[in-house]
Amino acid sequence: MPGREWNDSTDVASLADLLHETSIHHGEFEAVAPPHDWWDWYAAYAEARQRGNNSEQAAAAAGRYMADVKHVVVPPA
Repeated sequence: MPGREWNDSTDVASLADLLHETSIHHGEFEAVAPPHDWWDWYAAYAEARQRGNNSEQAAAAAGRYMADVKHVVVPPA
């Protein structure tokens, strides 16, 4: 936007890295999940990663969020 500057490109790079990681893990969920809004899974995953969870824990947390809050349930393998 005009008149705005990025103060710290490191924050942007870190966010880009997190979004890239999130997209990879979401692909695994999306392959087996019923139709859903991707941003709900992304938000739950990213929030879990920012709380210090590793990628596997964050994916599990996002899956629980989708099941418990959004009622998007992945059948067991």
